[in-house]
Amino acid sequence: MDRRSSRSRRLAPAVAVAAAAALTLAGCSSGSGGKKSEEGGSAASAGKATTPRMTVALVTHQGPGDTFWDIVRKGAEAAAAKDNIKLIYSADPNAGNQASQVQNAIDQKVDGIAVTLAKPDAMKSVLAKAESSGIPVVGLNSGMGDWQKLGLMSFFGQDESVSGEAFGKKLNEVGAKKTVCVIHEQGNVGLTQRCDGLKKTFKGSTQILYVNGTDMPSVKSTITAKLKQDSGIDYVATLGAPIAMTAVQSVGDAGSKAKIATFDLNKDLTGAIQKGTIEFAVDQQPYLQGYLAVDSLWLFKNNGNYSGGGEQPVLTGPAFVDKANVDKVAAFAAKGTR
Repeated sequence: MDRRSSRSRRLAPAVAVAAAAALTLAGCSSGSGGKKSEEGGSAASAGKATTPRMTVALVTHQGPGDTFWDIVRKGAEAAAAKDNIKLIYSADPNAGNQASQVQNAIDQKVDGIAVTLAKPDAMKSVLAKAESSGIPVVGLNSGMGDWQKLGLMSFFGQDESVSGEAFGKKLNEVGAKKTVCVIHEQGNVGLTQRCDGLKKTFKGSTQILYVNGTDMPSVKSTITAKLKQDSGIDYVATLGAPIAMTAVQSVGDAGSKAKIATFDLNKDLTGAIQKGTIEFAVDQQPYLQGYLAVDSLWLFKNNGNYSGGGEQPVLTGPAFVDKANVDKVAAFAAKGTR
């Protein structure tokens, strides 16, 4: 019998009681975080849950300066505001430290945990403790291949292997011949899967380049050195928006003609696509990942719902953003939500 089944039975009484309570919403949610409708207003503005206050911990592997996670957090905060949830956010790129943060959440007896699984083996023990404590846990962003094995209820994100394969096909379409795939965090399974997927479908040659994503001057110098060493590289594939923006500088410093494409967006990167300094990006909708993960824990506690039925992940990507559609996305990116 799997761990999710045992968790369902253990939490069923609490869920049944909560589901019996009134679930009252004044309206639908919005990107503004679910502010109450103004009295007398005729528009159908977002409402706020009147269900009992919950506490949810969001624990990610965010590294210093990685703006991707600011977008994830904004989505989580919007759901928390709508659902009457106290959100506790913590992050550490070191897997051991991230596991300790999950343990801290368990010790605080939170009502639910949303966690990323960039290095799933390091999280196995502490997630078992969350289960034994009766705390529901959902995954997001990283760990699509491991969330069920680790007993999580649901998962929100993109299949990194599939997104990598789509990226490789896109490189074929734009005529790339030789690319370097830049991994900015060694041991992160999702990043490795992206490059592996790219290599699977890309008809040209691919090299892997490891950089230290927490040290941007080092990232810049490492990419620059690679481009100077191999003038045949015509595309640099990065796996995060800040790395892509740094790679733009590296191309200039190296006197290279290489073009840049990346995974993930932020405000600066959408502007770079508009200007043509970056060709395209894969968008996995991080705001949606944070929002859905937190909201799913509210739905489970108050109505016994399992997103994806507890059997299938809820996909938020991949989708491509390039010059053809970037203007539509840029308006949202300017607000920090794409």
